[in-house]
Amino acid sequence: MISRRALLLATGAGFAATALPWRGVRAQEGLKRFALRPMPGTANIAGSAYPDTAIWGYDGQVPGPALRLRRGQVLEVEVENGIDRPTTVHWHGIRLPNEMDGVPGVTQDAIAPGGRFTYRFAVPDAGTYWYHPHLGSSEQIGRGLYGPLIVEEEEPIQVDRELVWLLDDWRLGRDAQILGGFDDLHDKTHDGRIGNTVTLNGKVTETVPVRAGERLRLRLVNVANGRIFSLDFQGHRPQVIALDGHPVTPHAPKDGRITLAPGMRADIVLDLEGRPGERFDVVDHFYPQFVYRFVTLAYGAETPLRDSPLDAPIRLAANDLPVPDLDGAQQENLLFGGGMMSPMAGARMAGRTVDLREMLGHGVAWTMNGEAHPANEGHHHPMLFRVPLGRTCRLAMTNETAWYHPIHLHGHVFRVIARNGRKVEEDAFLDTVLIAPRESLEIAFVADNPGRWMLHCHVLEHQSGGMMGLFEVG
Repeated sequence: MISRRALLLATGAGFAATALPWRGVRAQEGLKRFALRPMPGTANIAGSAYPDTAIWGYDGQVPGPALRLRRGQVLEVEVENGIDRPTTVHWHGIRLPNEMDGVPGVTQDAIAPGGRFTYRFAVPDAGTYWYHPHLGSSEQIGRGLYGPLIVEEEEPIQVDRELVWLLDDWRLGRDAQILGGFDDLHDKTHDGRIGNTVTLNGKVTETVPVRAGERLRLRLVNVANGRIFSLDFQGHRPQVIALDGHPVTPHAPKDGRITLAPGMRADIVLDLEGRPGERFDVVDHFYPQFVYRFVTLAYGAETPLRDSPLDAPIRLAANDLPVPDLDGAQQENLLFGGGMMSPMAGARMAGRTVDLREMLGHGVAWTMNGEAHPANEGHHHPMLFRVPLGRTCRLAMTNETAWYHPIHLHGHVFRVIARNGRKVEEDAFLDTVLIAPRESLEIAFVADNPGRWMLHCHVLEHQSGGMMGLFEVG
């Protein structure tokens, strides 16, 4: 509707050490101070042929400023709320002290319009992270409140350039303005708020200029409300070097595609092996009925930087992460139900059994372990389970719904240890994992960070529709 791309889319466990490594991290070069002001602004999202779009952005821009520091430094961010709604800032993926996690009613009071709050914490792990509100998230993130947080390694790998790609989509009208209807029941009960205009770093992008022979490090972050991306870098051989910020054994992606659900990140190394003047599409294949060209890598006419790929290692140094001890781990289970096309006959809500129709009347679309809990701005959601400090937790999750759910844990990292009953041998530490319809998976994590933490689906409309709860460590 807004662009060629939009038209295309329209068609269609034992006990581990309890010491908290981030508490004792030695700050390098002291504090890194920033100031952020969520506020109204304008941005040319749809392209020069269309008017600017009214947005909410940190410092009035989308994406918000890139916050960069090195592993072990202390981040201090003063936030002044310049929008007419209460807000917070959540530091997605960072293992930080509970009181800095940015969850209203759980770790802090919401920041009122005109109010201020200062976040201050050491960053224990290098990697690719991002920041966003954790209050009214569907609308606040959907209007542009998000930005990258990059924690650099002490000794980064050798590349010629580094690019940060924030992947998003927007639901725009013919006037290029953001359409309302945030958190409507259709989005809550289906696959979330899927937009009609796909953007790279806050704008429709046709081409990314590259040079033959160079090596790129791409930091990919899915900041969309509900869209899942599955990017095929045609004519190239990307190597995944980190997932959700943490290093993995470098490898080619499954099926040659980088698949990221909302909240997920991937670092990849891309050797530009094309010739000057060539063009290669990056194609999104996740939704078979809506395959489209996301962007084009456009090779310039310059002489190739080198004739063969750079001969330098691409494996990142590991972060110091707690490894789950599965012997004697505490076992917990989560069953996700609800949504459209659900076989669910009823659920427990406020002490009685209700059907899906009554749930929807309260704005609730999803259940966890057969319980339906209306969402509210205070995040007063159910306590799903408790784990003693330092103990490993095995969490088995079963998705009985017809929809995908990226499940995000705050304050911790985990490993996937089984899918559909089959053991998984992976070295990835994650904070968000995608569970497919009718799929089951099991994760394990060391509960080494005390406090009450959120566990929720990062499809923001699923989150507000009841797929959000707490777990407690301590």
